[in-house]
Amino acid sequence: MTASGPVASFNPEFESLTCFDCGAHHEIGRLHSVCESCGLPLQVNMRLKPDTDPASVIDRSIYSLWRYSKVLPVLPEAAITLTEGWTPLVQADGQTWVKDEARNPTGSFKARGMSMGVSAAVALGARRLVAPSAGNAAGALAAYGAAAGVEVLVAMPEDTPRQFVEECRQYGAQVELVPGTIADSGRWLAEHRSPDDFDLSTLKEPFRVEGKKTMGYELWEQFDGDLPDVIVYPTGGGTGLVGMWKAFDEMEAMGWIGATRPRLVSVQSDGCAPVVEGFRRNNRRTEPWPDARTTAYGLRVPNPIAGFICLRALRETGGTAIAVPESDIEKAAAALSAATGVDACPEAGAAWAAHETLRDRGWIGPEERTLVFNTGTGLKYR
Repeated sequence: MTASGPVASFNPEFESLTCFDCGAHHEIGRLHSVCESCGLPLQVNMRLKPDTDPASVIDRSIYSLWRYSKVLPVLPEAAITLTEGWTPLVQADGQTWVKDEARNPTGSFKARGMSMGVSAAVALGARRLVAPSAGNAAGALAAYGAAAGVEVLVAMPEDTPRQFVEECRQYGAQVELVPGTIADSGRWLAEHRSPDDFDLSTLKEPFRVEGKKTMGYELWEQFDGDLPDVIVYPTGGGTGLVGMWKAFDEMEAMGWIGATRPRLVSVQSDGCAPVVEGFRRNNRRTEPWPDARTTAYGLRVPNPIAGFICLRALRETGGTAIAVPESDIEKAAAALSAATGVDACPEAGAAWAAHETLRDRGWIGPEERTLVFNTGTGLKYR
Protein backbone atom coordinates (compact mmCIF):
# COMPACT_ATOMS: atom_id res chain seq x y z
CA MET A 1 0.00 0.00 0.00
CA THR A 2 1.54 3.29 -1.08
CA ALA A 3 1.25 6.50 0.94
CA SER A 4 -0.26 8.61 -1.82
CA GLY A 5 -3.71 10.08 -2.44
CA PRO A 6 -6.48 9.06 -0.03
CA VAL A 7 -4.53 5.98 1.08
CA ALA A 8 -2.15 8.30 2.93
CA SER A 9 -4.91 8.63 5.55
CA PHE A 10 -4.66 4.93 6.41
CA ASN A 11 -2.40 3.04 8.77
CA PRO A 12 0.46 1.29 6.90
CA GLU A 13 -0.43 -1.79 8.98
CA PHE A 14 -3.88 -1.90 7.33
CA GLU A 15 -3.09 -5.08 5.42
CA SER A 16 -6.22 -6.08 3.51
CA LEU A 17 -9.97 -5.83 3.12
CA THR A 18 -11.78 -9.15 2.80
CA CYS A 19 -15.29 -10.57 3.01
CA PHE A 20 -16.39 -11.95 6.39
CA ASP A 21 -18.03 -14.86 4.58
CA CYS A 22 -16.41 -15.78 1.24
CA GLY A 23 -12.99 -14.21 1.89
CA ALA A 24 -12.89 -12.23 -1.37
CA HIS A 25 -10.28 -9.44 -1.38
CA HIS A 26 -11.18 -5.81 -2.11
CA GLU A 27 -9.00 -2.82 -2.95
CA ILE A 28 -8.14 -0.73 0.12
CA GLY A 29 -7.95 2.68 -1.54
CA ARG A 30 -11.55 3.17 -2.64
CA LEU A 31 -15.05 3.25 -1.18
CA HIS A 32 -16.74 -0.11 -0.67
CA SER A 33 -20.01 -1.16 0.85
CA VAL A 34 -20.55 -4.93 0.94
CA CYS A 35 -18.64 -7.73 -0.78
CA GLU A 36 -18.74 -7.46 -4.56
CA SER A 37 -18.81 -11.26 -4.84
CA CYS A 38 -21.49 -12.31 -2.35
CA GLY A 39 -23.07 -9.12 -0.95
CA LEU A 40 -22.08 -9.77 2.68
CA PRO A 41 -20.03 -7.58 5.07
CA LEU A 42 -16.36 -6.76 4.61
CA GLN A 43 -13.71 -6.81 7.33
CA VAL A 44 -10.55 -4.82 7.85
CA ASN A 45 -7.45 -6.94 8.47
CA MET A 46 -4.56 -5.33 10.33
CA ARG A 47 -1.00 -6.66 10.17
CA LEU A 48 -0.50 -8.01 13.71
CA LYS A 49 2.81 -9.24 15.05
CA PRO A 50 3.13 -12.04 17.63
CA ASP A 51 4.56 -11.09 21.02
CA THR A 52 3.62 -7.44 20.60
CA ASP A 53 4.18 -5.42 23.75
CA PRO A 54 0.87 -3.69 24.67
CA ALA A 55 2.90 -0.60 25.61
CA SER A 56 3.89 -0.26 21.96
CA VAL A 57 0.24 -0.25 20.90
CA ILE A 58 -1.59 1.76 23.58
CA ASP A 59 -0.99 5.49 23.87
CA ARG A 60 -2.04 6.09 27.47
CA SER A 61 -1.78 9.86 27.04
CA ILE A 62 -4.91 9.79 24.85
CA TYR A 63 -8.29 9.40 26.54
CA SER A 64 -10.35 8.33 23.56
CA LEU A 65 -10.55 5.30 21.31
CA TRP A 66 -7.64 6.77 19.34
CA ARG A 67 -5.31 5.53 22.09
CA TYR A 68 -5.43 2.28 20.04
CA SER A 69 -4.53 3.91 16.72
CA LYS A 70 -1.73 1.38 16.12
CA VAL A 71 -4.40 -1.29 15.53
CA LEU A 72 -6.92 0.96 13.76
CA PRO A 73 -7.07 1.44 9.98
CA VAL A 74 -7.33 5.25 9.98
CA LEU A 75 -4.38 7.38 11.09
CA PRO A 76 -5.08 9.81 13.97
CA GLU A 77 -4.20 12.81 11.82
CA ALA A 78 -7.06 11.86 9.46
CA ALA A 79 -9.56 11.23 12.26
CA ILE A 80 -12.91 12.97 12.50
CA THR A 81 -13.13 12.88 16.28
CA LEU A 82 -15.27 14.33 19.04
CA THR A 83 -13.29 12.49 21.77
CA GLU A 84 -15.24 9.24 21.65
CA GLY A 85 -14.50 6.11 23.65
CA TRP A 86 -12.60 5.38 26.88
CA THR A 87 -15.91 5.13 28.74
CA PRO A 88 -16.00 4.10 32.40
CA LEU A 89 -16.91 0.90 34.18
CA VAL A 90 -19.45 1.25 36.97
CA GLN A 91 -19.61 -1.55 39.52
CA ALA A 92 -23.13 -2.85 40.03
CA ASP A 93 -22.26 -5.48 42.64
CA GLY A 94 -19.25 -7.53 43.65
CA GLN A 95 -18.78 -9.32 40.34
CA THR A 96 -20.89 -7.28 37.90
CA TRP A 97 -19.89 -4.09 36.09
CA VAL A 98 -21.66 -1.81 33.63
CA LYS A 99 -19.79 -0.31 30.69
CA ASP A 100 -21.44 3.11 30.38
CA GLU A 101 -21.43 4.06 26.72
CA ALA A 102 -23.83 6.93 27.42
CA ARG A 103 -20.70 9.02 28.17
CA ASN A 104 -19.83 9.13 24.46
CA PRO A 105 -20.46 12.14 22.22
CA THR A 106 -24.14 12.14 21.15
CA GLY A 107 -24.84 9.91 24.15
CA SER A 108 -24.27 6.43 22.74
CA PHE A 109 -21.78 3.81 21.59
CA LYS A 110 -22.66 4.71 18.00
CA ALA A 111 -20.12 7.55 18.24
CA ARG A 112 -17.29 5.00 18.15
CA GLY A 113 -18.32 3.49 14.84
CA MET A 114 -19.27 6.76 13.21
CA SER A 115 -15.96 8.38 14.10
CA MET A 116 -14.13 5.62 12.25
CA GLY A 117 -16.67 5.20 9.46
CA VAL A 118 -16.95 8.90 8.67
CA SER A 119 -13.16 9.34 8.88
CA ALA A 120 -12.58 6.58 6.35
CA ALA A 121 -15.41 7.63 4.03
CA VAL A 122 -14.27 11.26 3.91
CA ALA A 123 -10.65 10.21 3.35
CA LEU A 124 -11.83 8.15 0.38
CA GLY A 125 -13.78 11.02 -1.14
CA ALA A 126 -17.38 10.66 0.08
CA ARG A 127 -19.29 13.93 -0.12
CA ARG A 128 -22.73 12.97 1.22
CA LEU A 129 -23.29 10.25 3.80
CA VAL A 130 -26.56 8.36 4.26
CA ALA A 131 -27.90 5.70 6.61
CA PRO A 132 -31.14 4.27 7.95
CA SER A 133 -31.34 4.35 11.73
CA ALA A 134 -33.59 3.56 14.66
CA GLY A 135 -32.20 6.61 16.47
CA ASN A 136 -28.71 6.75 17.97
CA ALA A 137 -26.78 5.93 14.79
CA ALA A 138 -28.54 8.78 12.99
CA GLY A 139 -27.58 11.27 15.69
CA ALA A 140 -23.97 10.11 15.64
CA LEU A 141 -23.76 10.23 11.84
CA ALA A 142 -25.26 13.72 11.83
CA ALA A 143 -22.73 14.92 14.41
CA TYR A 144 -19.67 13.42 12.73
CA GLY A 145 -20.87 14.55 9.32
CA ALA A 146 -21.12 18.07 10.71
CA ALA A 147 -17.61 17.80 12.15
CA ALA A 148 -16.32 16.61 8.77
CA GLY A 149 -18.18 19.28 6.82
CA VAL A 150 -20.15 16.82 4.67
CA GLU A 151 -23.88 16.52 4.03
CA VAL A 152 -25.88 13.82 5.82
CA LEU A 153 -29.21 12.21 4.97
CA VAL A 154 -30.81 9.82 7.45
CA ALA A 155 -34.02 7.82 7.13
CA MET A 156 -35.74 6.88 10.39
CA PRO A 157 -38.93 5.03 11.33
CA GLU A 158 -41.72 7.56 11.75
CA ASP A 159 -42.38 6.44 15.34
CA THR A 160 -38.79 7.18 16.40
CA PRO A 161 -38.87 9.33 19.56
CA ARG A 162 -38.83 13.00 18.60
CA GLN A 163 -35.65 13.67 20.57
CA PHE A 164 -33.64 11.56 18.11
CA VAL A 165 -35.16 13.35 15.12
CA GLU A 166 -34.50 16.83 16.46
CA GLU A 167 -30.95 15.88 17.42
CA CYS A 168 -30.20 15.08 13.78
CA ARG A 169 -31.74 18.31 12.57
CA GLN A 170 -29.74 20.26 15.16
CA TYR A 171 -26.57 18.99 13.46
CA GLY A 172 -27.88 20.07 10.06
CA ALA A 173 -28.79 16.64 8.70
CA GLN A 174 -31.70 16.00 6.37
CA VAL A 175 -34.18 13.62 8.03
CA GLU A 176 -36.81 11.50 6.30
CA LEU A 177 -39.39 9.70 8.46
CA VAL A 178 -40.57 6.42 6.99
CA PRO A 179 -43.47 4.15 8.05
CA GLY A 180 -42.31 0.83 9.53
CA THR A 181 -38.95 -0.34 10.89
CA ILE A 182 -35.30 0.37 10.14
CA ALA A 183 -35.58 -2.18 7.33
CA ASP A 184 -38.25 -0.04 5.67
CA SER A 185 -36.05 3.03 6.17
CA GLY A 186 -33.21 1.19 4.44
CA ARG A 187 -35.46 0.35 1.49
CA TRP A 188 -36.52 4.01 1.25
CA LEU A 189 -32.90 5.11 1.10
CA ALA A 190 -32.06 2.54 -1.56
CA GLU A 191 -34.84 3.98 -3.73
CA HIS A 192 -34.20 7.69 -3.11
CA ARG A 193 -30.50 8.28 -2.54
CA SER A 194 -28.15 9.66 -5.18
CA PRO A 195 -25.70 7.26 -6.89
CA ASP A 196 -22.88 9.34 -5.38
CA ASP A 197 -24.14 9.01 -1.78
CA PHE A 198 -22.17 6.70 0.47
CA ASP A 199 -24.17 4.37 2.72
CA LEU A 200 -22.88 4.00 6.29
CA SER A 201 -25.50 1.43 7.31
CA THR A 202 -24.52 -1.09 9.96
CA LEU A 203 -21.90 -3.44 8.46
CA LYS A 204 -22.70 -2.29 4.94
CA GLU A 205 -19.28 -0.64 5.07
CA PRO A 206 -16.17 -2.06 6.76
CA PHE A 207 -15.02 0.67 9.14
CA ARG A 208 -17.71 1.23 11.77
CA VAL A 209 -16.91 -2.15 13.29
CA GLU A 210 -13.30 -0.97 13.71
CA GLY A 211 -14.49 1.82 15.97
CA LYS A 212 -16.67 -0.57 17.94
CA LYS A 213 -13.87 -3.09 18.43
CA THR A 214 -12.16 -0.58 20.72
CA MET A 215 -14.70 -1.52 23.39
CA GLY A 216 -12.90 -4.86 23.59
CA TYR A 217 -9.49 -3.21 23.92
CA GLU A 218 -10.80 -0.95 26.67
CA LEU A 219 -12.16 -3.91 28.61
CA TRP A 220 -8.75 -5.59 28.44
CA GLU A 221 -7.17 -2.47 29.95
CA GLN A 222 -9.91 -1.81 32.48
CA PHE A 223 -9.73 -5.40 33.75
CA ASP A 224 -5.96 -5.03 34.20
CA GLY A 225 -4.84 -7.09 31.24
CA ASP A 226 -7.57 -9.67 31.65
CA LEU A 227 -11.15 -9.93 30.40
CA PRO A 228 -14.49 -10.58 32.11
CA ASP A 229 -15.95 -14.07 32.04
CA VAL A 230 -19.26 -12.98 30.50
CA ILE A 231 -20.27 -10.00 28.35
CA VAL A 232 -24.01 -9.26 28.13
CA TYR A 233 -24.73 -7.17 25.06
CA PRO A 234 -28.02 -5.75 23.71
CA THR A 235 -28.05 -6.65 20.03
CA GLY A 236 -29.72 -4.86 17.14
CA GLY A 237 -27.47 -4.72 14.10
CA GLY A 238 -24.72 -6.46 16.06
CA THR A 239 -21.74 -4.25 15.21
CA GLY A 240 -20.56 -3.98 18.82
CA LEU A 241 -20.73 -7.73 19.40
CA VAL A 242 -18.86 -8.41 16.17
CA GLY A 243 -16.31 -5.69 16.96
CA MET A 244 -15.40 -7.08 20.37
CA TRP A 245 -15.19 -10.63 19.02
CA LYS A 246 -12.79 -9.32 16.36
CA ALA A 247 -10.76 -7.41 18.96
CA PHE A 248 -10.27 -10.53 21.06
CA ASP A 249 -8.95 -12.42 18.03
CA GLU A 250 -6.52 -9.56 17.38
CA MET A 251 -5.34 -9.63 20.99
CA GLU A 252 -4.66 -13.35 20.77
CA ALA A 253 -2.72 -12.83 17.53
CA MET A 254 -0.52 -10.29 19.37
CA GLY A 255 -0.06 -12.59 22.37
CA TRP A 256 -2.04 -10.50 24.88
CA ILE A 257 -4.52 -13.27 25.69
CA GLY A 258 -4.86 -16.98 25.09
CA ALA A 259 -7.64 -18.90 23.38
CA THR A 260 -10.15 -18.41 26.21
CA ARG A 261 -12.81 -15.80 25.47
CA PRO A 262 -15.52 -14.06 27.45
CA ARG A 263 -18.81 -15.83 26.81
CA LEU A 264 -20.78 -13.42 24.64
CA VAL A 265 -24.51 -13.04 25.30
CA SER A 266 -26.75 -11.51 22.65
CA VAL A 267 -29.84 -9.89 24.19
CA GLN A 268 -32.98 -9.01 22.26
CA SER A 269 -36.63 -8.27 22.96
CA ASP A 270 -39.20 -11.00 22.45
CA GLY A 271 -40.82 -8.55 20.01
CA CYS A 272 -37.80 -8.68 17.67
CA ALA A 273 -35.37 -11.57 18.19
CA PRO A 274 -33.85 -12.82 14.91
CA VAL A 275 -30.45 -13.58 16.48
CA VAL A 276 -32.03 -15.43 19.40
CA GLU A 277 -34.19 -17.49 17.07
CA GLY A 278 -31.26 -18.28 14.79
CA PHE A 279 -29.21 -19.40 17.78
CA ARG A 280 -32.07 -21.50 19.17
CA ARG A 281 -32.55 -23.27 15.85
CA ASN A 282 -28.79 -23.74 15.39
CA ASN A 283 -29.03 -21.96 12.04
CA ARG A 284 -26.00 -20.55 10.25
CA ARG A 285 -27.88 -17.37 9.34
CA THR A 286 -30.68 -15.35 10.85
CA GLU A 287 -34.09 -15.06 9.23
CA PRO A 288 -36.14 -11.84 8.96
CA TRP A 289 -38.34 -11.27 12.00
CA PRO A 290 -41.99 -10.59 11.07
CA ASP A 291 -43.86 -7.62 12.57
CA ALA A 292 -40.93 -6.42 14.70
CA ARG A 293 -42.04 -4.50 17.78
CA THR A 294 -40.10 -3.13 20.75
CA THR A 295 -39.76 0.19 22.55
CA ALA A 296 -36.02 -0.48 22.80
CA TYR A 297 -35.63 1.01 19.33
CA GLY A 298 -31.99 0.01 18.96
CA LEU A 299 -33.11 -3.63 19.15
CA ARG A 300 -35.76 -3.28 16.46
CA VAL A 301 -33.63 -4.62 13.62
CA PRO A 302 -35.64 -7.42 12.01
CA ASN A 303 -33.06 -8.56 9.46
CA PRO A 304 -29.47 -7.76 10.54
CA ILE A 305 -26.98 -8.23 7.71
CA ALA A 306 -24.40 -9.35 10.30
CA GLY A 307 -26.71 -11.90 11.90
CA PHE A 308 -24.55 -14.78 10.66
CA ILE A 309 -21.43 -13.20 12.19
CA CYS A 310 -23.21 -12.71 15.53
CA LEU A 311 -24.18 -16.37 15.57
CA ARG A 312 -20.61 -17.37 14.80
CA ALA A 313 -19.30 -15.18 17.62
CA LEU A 314 -21.77 -16.60 20.14
CA ARG A 315 -20.94 -20.19 19.28
CA GLU A 316 -17.18 -19.71 19.15
CA THR A 317 -17.16 -18.14 22.62
CA GLY A 318 -19.56 -20.63 24.24
CA GLY A 319 -22.10 -17.85 24.62
CA THR A 320 -25.85 -17.73 24.26
CA ALA A 321 -28.74 -15.58 23.06
CA ILE A 322 -31.76 -14.62 25.10
CA ALA A 323 -34.98 -12.72 24.37
CA VAL A 324 -36.46 -10.84 27.32
CA PRO A 325 -40.17 -10.04 27.60
CA GLU A 326 -40.94 -6.59 26.25
CA SER A 327 -42.90 -5.90 29.45
CA ASP A 328 -39.72 -6.31 31.53
CA ILE A 329 -37.52 -3.83 29.71
CA GLU A 330 -38.65 -0.52 31.19
CA LYS A 331 -38.68 -1.72 34.79
CA ALA A 332 -35.28 -3.40 34.35
CA ALA A 333 -33.79 -0.14 33.03
CA ALA A 334 -35.17 1.67 36.06
CA ALA A 335 -33.76 -1.02 38.37
CA LEU A 336 -30.33 -0.73 36.77
CA SER A 337 -30.33 3.06 37.14
CA ALA A 338 -31.48 2.85 40.75
CA ALA A 339 -28.78 0.30 41.58
CA THR A 340 -25.88 2.08 39.90
CA GLY A 341 -26.64 5.73 39.10
CA VAL A 342 -26.16 4.94 35.39
CA ASP A 343 -28.63 6.64 33.04
CA ALA A 344 -29.79 3.36 31.49
CA CYS A 345 -31.45 3.23 28.09
CA PRO A 346 -34.14 0.63 27.29
CA GLU A 347 -31.59 -1.52 25.46
CA ALA A 348 -29.54 -1.65 28.66
CA GLY A 349 -32.72 -2.55 30.52
CA ALA A 350 -33.06 -5.57 28.25
CA ALA A 351 -29.44 -6.51 28.94
CA TRP A 352 -29.92 -6.13 32.71
CA ALA A 353 -33.07 -8.27 32.65
CA ALA A 354 -31.17 -10.94 30.69
CA HIS A 355 -28.28 -10.77 33.18
CA GLU A 356 -30.65 -11.34 36.10
CA THR A 357 -32.34 -14.25 34.32
CA LEU A 358 -29.06 -15.94 33.42
CA ARG A 359 -27.76 -15.52 36.94
CA ASP A 360 -30.96 -16.98 38.40
CA ARG A 361 -30.63 -19.97 36.06
CA GLY A 362 -27.01 -20.51 37.08
CA TRP A 363 -25.70 -19.90 33.54
CA ILE A 364 -23.71 -17.03 35.07
CA GLY A 365 -21.98 -18.33 38.18
CA PRO A 366 -21.82 -16.30 41.41
CA GLU A 367 -18.05 -15.82 41.13
CA GLU A 368 -17.94 -15.01 37.43
CA ARG A 369 -17.01 -11.48 36.46
CA THR A 370 -19.80 -10.15 34.27
CA LEU A 371 -19.95 -7.02 32.11
CA VAL A 372 -23.31 -5.54 31.07
CA PHE A 373 -23.43 -2.82 28.41
CA ASN A 374 -25.41 0.39 28.70
CA THR A 375 -25.25 1.38 25.05
CA GLY A 376 -26.72 4.87 25.38
CA THR A 377 -28.41 7.51 27.46
CA GLY A 378 -31.98 6.99 28.55
CA LEU A 379 -32.71 10.71 28.32
CA LYS A 380 -33.56 10.51 24.64
CA TYR A 381 -36.44 8.14 25.41
CA ARG A 382 -38.12 10.31 28.01
